Amino acid sequence: MKVFAISDLHLSFSSDKPMDVFGDGWVDHWSIIKKDWDSKVGDEDVVLIAGDISWGMNIAEAAADFTEIGKMRGRKVIIKGNHDYWWSSYKKVCEAVKDKGVYPLQNNAVRFDGLVVCGSRGWTQPSESSSDEDKAIYRRELIRLELSLSEAAKLKKAGDKLIGMTHYPPFNARFEDSEVTALFEKYGADLVVYGHLHGKNVRVLPVVNKGNIPYYITSCDQINNTLTELADIRYNI
Repeated sequence: MKVFAISDLHLSFSSDKPMDVFGDGWVDHWSIIKKDWDSKVGDEDVVLIAGDISWGMNIAEAAADFTEIGKMRGRKVIIKGNHDYWWSSYKKVCEAVKDKGVYPLQNNAVRFDGLVVCGSRGWTQPSESSSDEDKAIYRRELIRLELSLSEAAKLKKAGDKLIGMTHYPPFNARFEDSEVTALFEKYGADLVVYGHLHGKNVRVLPVVNKGNIPYYITSCDQINNTLTELADIRYNI
């Protein structure tokens, strides 16, 4: 079983939100992703999608995007991104992706053979200029992340790998330690994926190592619209 990751698909099969207005890196991006996905992923593999999946404003508008994702091979694990306005209650999300090989995460975790995945949306890292509202959202997201990590700890068996997901970066632009990275260290994550960041001028590194944990950027435009292979769990990450 191989493990792959990507994020920020920004699909819009039921809405008029073409991504190519954001630059050449978005021209026909889903077709490029699909071709790469088909060449790499088997039915038993796992694909982590770290948020910003659909531009749909509600479940109905996002349905065509779920159908498209459901056509793709592998077991898809998803978390909410800041643009996933369609993501309402966990029950409704699960019903929307039923029978599509999609596993939503919301204060929980999922286990496959030898692999446990957990995660949460996250929020912008707080700074002196952060508003009280942003600070409050960040605190709530820390609670949600720890709930998911706690569930992962219950599921994890000896020898399992633990992978964490966040949509927002788990550190600031200087890649400094944060309460998010501290949680992943506390629960012994083997690696973490995140997205959200776009554009040629944004400050990113393909992999940032903190506390012996590699953090992978997976925004599709940052990884050339190709899935990042994270691990073959038959071997050490």
